[in-house]
Amino acid sequence: MSKPTYAEVAKLANVGTATVERVLNGRGGVRPETVEKVLLAARALDWPGRLPEQHRGIIRIEVILVRPDTSFYARLARAFRRIATSLDPSIQIQLTFLQEDDPQAIANRILNPPMRRSGLAVVCPAYDEVAAALAQVRLTGLPIVQIVSRIVEDLDFVGIDNVAAGRLAAMMVSRLGDVRGTVVALCHSQIYEVHRDRIRGFSDYMAANAKDGLSFNLVAFGHDEQDMSARRMTEAIRDWPDLAAVYNSGGANSSVLRELRRARRKVFFVGHELTDVTRAALSDGIADVIFDQAPEAQARRTTDLLLSKIGLLTEIVENPPVRFITITAENL
Repeated sequence: MSKPTYAEVAKLANVGTATVERVLNGRGGVRPETVEKVLLAARALDWPGRLPEQHRGIIRIEVILVRPDTSFYARLARAFRRIATSLDPSIQIQLTFLQEDDPQAIANRILNPPMRRSGLAVVCPAYDEVAAALAQVRLTGLPIVQIVSRIVEDLDFVGIDNVAAGRLAAMMVSRLGDVRGTVVALCHSQIYEVHRDRIRGFSDYMAANAKDGLSFNLVAFGHDEQDMSARRMTEAIRDWPDLAAVYNSGGANSSVLRELRRARRKVFFVGHELTDVTRAALSDGIADVIFDQAPEAQARRTTDLLLSKIGLLTEIVENPPVRFITITAENL
């Protein structure tokens, strides 16, 4: 193969040929982050000979997450860690877990990171402070991707179609089995767009496809916490003797399914995330449908989008909604 040209390196790094010439000949006068992009592009094109030794920087992508105690975020974090091991050593993925209920701490981290970043991915509730911080950092040109739930409307977003997930949950309740009676939905709260969208899709479908004997009567907030979700489920079982179906649009499946077992009557259950708990519940008939939103695919898409924005991928990264997987006892 012929030696790559300055123009080819410049195109891959999204810089000018003069910048490439200065970097590859070690002549200085180029910002460190630009040096990193040029050297990574040169490596990708198998530039012959020794690259400048004074280069000691790295491309760092920070991923801000919440709730490491939940199965979804634990899977998402593991996926990012696996992806990190496959990247060039000059590219690092930094995982930062922050308290979900501390918007000021999240905003401060976005605005004042302890290290230089080349890209940022964020998962957290749609707090005003966080939205303002993202808008401010965006003005610096930092590539940003939102994962799972949208915070700022016109920033890149990676996630499933949550309205569609809610509508499909309602369709499953309405059409699978002989479900008659009260339907209850459970979610974190109203601070996540993801849960608002799922409940909206669920409610809209139930309203537009009313079925005799089936009534959607309650949305309960469990904040994805095991104890609180268990209380909300216990109250629903107590207050609605004809409880026939539950849609848990968020987390804390363990406690919700435990209370349904204790109820000792069949309640049609639709939930999210395939785990050991929900897999067992599908097997023994306590759960009927589980949607898995493929956090591994979301982590891969997020990484590819950021690498593309940084200038390290030449291919266009398409970003339609990530496909979620519908699982029943028949396709475990």
